[in-house]
Amino acid sequence: MTRKRTLFLATDITTARPYRVDRNVNVWKAPPKAKIFEALTAVADGRVTLIGEQEAGVVSSDGTKKYLVEWSPDLNQFTSNDNASYWQGYMGYPIIAVLMVLGKLEYSREVAKFLAGIPWKHVNSRFRSNYLKAIDSVLDTLEANGVPRQIVVDEADRIMAQIEALELKKLPRRRRPPKG
Repeated sequence: MTRKRTLFLATDITTARPYRVDRNVNVWKAPPKAKIFEALTAVADGRVTLIGEQEAGVVSSDGTKKYLVEWSPDLNQFTSNDNASYWQGYMGYPIIAVLMVLGKLEYSREVAKFLAGIPWKHVNSRFRSNYLKAIDSVLDTLEANGVPRQIVVDEADRIMAQIEALELKKLPRRRRPPKG
């Protein structure tokens, strides 16, 4: 599903040249599919903790960082201080994991269990953040242990479709990512 973007023409007052402006800059871009796998692992590992009515903490897969996810009362605006959400403009795995815990995204607990304990930080580093190779490596390992690859891939696709349908907005307040 392709997200429709609202573009309009504006005029630069210094050059009188028209340019395109994206009015949807406050809508989260769809994440790479790898972030869905990472979110399922975070939920399965119990690394998501609700700490208030509109806040949650998510611990990184190597345990060295804790990310803060915040949301609006209507659950339509989210922000997080993970690197992907802060720097790249797409929804990082902490937001996706929190959406699962809050029940805003449906997910298979069985598939999440298959992904429990995967050290994503290490896997992504090993493949130099080539997420497709990282996912393939994890899926190969799961398949070697008797987990049908297609079940995991189909679940990630189903969750991605939900994410795209939500069209969540970015919460205006932002915190810098933790160092480490």
